Amino acid sequence: MQVLQMQMEVRPDPAEVSRARRWARSRLAGSGIGVDEPLAETLILLISELVTNAVVHTGCPAVLRMLFPAQGDGGGSGAGGRGPGSGTVRVEVADASGRAPRRRCAGEEATNGRGLELVDGLADRWGWHPEGAGKRIWCEVDRSTREGHGVHGSHEEPVLTGHTGSHVPS
Repeated sequence: MQVLQMQMEVRPDPAEVSRARRWARSRLAGSGIGVDEPLAETLILLISELVTNAVVHTGCPAVLRMLFPAQGDGGGSGAGGRGPGSGTVRVEVADASGRAPRRRCAGEEATNGRGLELVDGLADRWGWHPEGAGKRIWCEVDRSTREGHGVHGSHEEPVLTGHTGSHVPS
């Protein structure tokens, strides 16, 4: 399987979140995902949440990485078809903090504390694993399950693997 990989370095500054969103939007067209597709909006929101978590909760620089199946490569996912509508898109954020990501219980009036809940609800899979002195948090969206659906997808029984502990993806 061929993979198109793009990455950017993120400084520990809240302004980096909007820069990461702009950067990701500019890279979507080259991956075969139109910026007006629902999948694009889902990916931008996931990127925003993961980068925000890295910037706000670690105070460390991070690396944002997007991995796409190469054009015409189904990536082994979906309904077995080939072409731009199939495959899995993976988003990763690696940082130098050894602190594990954790879900917080946000109150109804809280304006933050829901990032990992959003990741859990929007991604088909997510997790994290230690890497050197830091960690890598990742999420995946299956393109073939998102076609023709809104930002939140349409799976009746979501396939989610959110973790509060260390997890090495299979």
